[in-house]
Amino acid sequence: MNSYKKTAIVTGGGQGIGKAIARTLLENNFNVILAEIDSEAGREAQAELRDFGPAVFIETDVSSEPSVVYMVEETVRRFRRIDCLINNAAVNSKKPIHNMTLEEWNSTIGVNLTGAFLCAKYTSSHISLQQGSIINIASTRALMSEPDTEAYSASKGGVIALTHSLAISLAPEIRVNCISPGWIEVRDWKKTSNKIVPVHSETDTSQHPAGRVGNPYDVASLVNFLVDDNNSFITGQNFVVDGGMTKKMIYY
Repeated sequence: MNSYKKTAIVTGGGQGIGKAIARTLLENNFNVILAEIDSEAGREAQAELRDFGPAVFIETDVSSEPSVVYMVEETVRRFRRIDCLINNAAVNSKKPIHNMTLEEWNSTIGVNLTGAFLCAKYTSSHISLQQGSIINIASTRALMSEPDTEAYSASKGGVIALTHSLAISLAPEIRVNCISPGWIEVRDWKKTSNKIVPVHSETDTSQHPAGRVGNPYDVASLVNFLVDDNNSFITGQNFVVDGGMTKKMIYY
């Protein structure tokens, strides 16, 4: 393993946006840890992404402190350094509030928000040595909502707040930014057993001012920009990647 190359941890790196982020970083000469809870997705992604560079799957439950500690220790053992953390792992729950159990609420908050906190806590001492960065993946659901998304929206709102708090607390050694994706099509980026070829209607595409639904590389390319040391004057920010939808006034 090449310990001289920069090393990135991508949580939820086995599928969807996380997998595209991992591939983009590998193509830009990073070692990449795929911190993924789904072992099938993690192993499959590792096998596929190794064609692009050093990709290592470590089974990780980001809501579990011991699991995060092990993942970080194993990353340092393998690569001797951590330059950036991409907090991407998330679960989505959509359920009427009067039907949602406290356990379901806590599970969503635990993965989406507490997971980002734990990963930042245990990687920050290593990232600071490299003057690196943390990027949190939030959602436009932190800014606007569909019905029955209280847990998901609250968790992602918390991720945005956690971002600017970490940016101040960890400055100047670590810069911390956030990306809030809108509709990003990930069905064709799932593990093979769940993969679906997406079909979008004219309404799906035309409702976006950008004229199309998003894809995982729309997020990954911004991650690649933000981890670049040439862009080190950017910290504490939330970048919305949604094809313009949150700026569109809708009248019925």
